[in-house]
Amino acid sequence: MKRKKIHGFSVVLTAPALSAEECDALYEAGCDDGTIVTRNRVTFIAFDRKAASLEQAIRSATANVRATGFEVERVEIPAFV
Repeated sequence: MKRKKIHGFSVVLTAPALSAEECDALYEAGCDDGTIVTRNRVTFIAFDRKAASLEQAIRSATANVRATGFEVERVEIPAFV
């Protein structure tokens, strides 16, 4: 069994801004390990997700986001990873 570690990445949403209720829905859907940010009309969630691999972390985060009805535009991984 592979040991879990924390993976950092951002999920960029197609929505330009979120209401407080939408942020709460994301939190309740499992995005409680992410920070929601809107900058220059771009909304993203910066995750620090614990998983066995980066791929598993990204798959679970995007599934949580999509479960609330939001679409993912792209995933960004920091250059230092």
